[in-house]
Amino acid sequence: MEKNEYLLEVKGLKKYFKVGKGTLKAVDDVSFYIRPGETLGVVGESGCGKTTCGRTVLGLYDRTDGEVLYRGKDVHKLKGEERKQFTKHAQIIFQDPYASLDPKMKVQDIIVEGIRAHGLAKSEKEIKERVNELLVTVGLDAQYGERYIHEFSGGQRQRIGIARALAVEPEFIVCDEPISALDVSIQAQIVNLLDKLQEEKGLTYMFIAHDLSMVKYISDRVMVMYLGKVVEITAADRLYEQPAHPYTQALLSAIPIPDPHVEAKKERIKMGGEIPSPVDPPKGCRFQNRCKYATERCREEEPALRLIGEDHYVACHLEDE
Repeated sequence: MEKNEYLLEVKGLKKYFKVGKGTLKAVDDVSFYIRPGETLGVVGESGCGKTTCGRTVLGLYDRTDGEVLYRGKDVHKLKGEERKQFTKHAQIIFQDPYASLDPKMKVQDIIVEGIRAHGLAKSEKEIKERVNELLVTVGLDAQYGERYIHEFSGGQRQRIGIARALAVEPEFIVCDEPISALDVSIQAQIVNLLDKLQEEKGLTYMFIAHDLSMVKYISDRVMVMYLGKVVEITAADRLYEQPAHPYTQALLSAIPIPDPHVEAKKERIKMGGEIPSPVDPPKGCRFQNRCKYATERCREEEPALRLIGEDHYVACHLEDE
């Protein structure tokens, strides 16, 4: 594929934080791409660097090293009008709709901020019509614009957060665990809404989550992260049918199966040990202390992310054997 066919291309991205006298390597030499109109699911346990990666991609965090190219331009070098245009094209839906929306603000005032900032409506009447249209688009009543955020449930608040992101007519949205703070009964509704909006508006998503079953449903490709590193990335179907990395295999084995008879017979892969600290990651493969296949080579030499099949990349020494 030609590089100009990527909407987003990330090369060797690093994001480190100073923690006391140490350095927390939240995102450590991560590379991937996202094609226009597709959804890249990003999964891994809490603390693996998923959210930090998404926010650094958008420029909400300054990078430590590496490149984030959006339509070929480095996001972290954009200034002035170019930077403003990027914030119109790329938006984020936050994890917690209770923390990310001001409860003392009216719904219309929250949604309208981006419309005003980018001059997307010519009059107050047009702004009002736009807000009403956005509320209906996300499955809410147009009259809700006059209400305050504190009057809404978590699922409704997340819909308002989605309307806020859509207000500036973006083409790329980082969905930062948009369903993890919601009731299970509401999660599917929000994922279905995101899926519908993608189809209608041609959106591209980076969908960050730890619920692997939901990620399979919405993603075209899936990237698995562990302790700041990408350990596997491939098409969603292939990842679920032929996981190559021991960490991916363990995560997938933990997904419950609706049939109780099948679930009872299923063998769950248990990971030993504790997740190491990202301030002091182990030498060699970062998963080695929890992996039953670990060898001396795994403890000494860090595996590179390499191609093992059609668009299937894995960072594991087992693939050499």
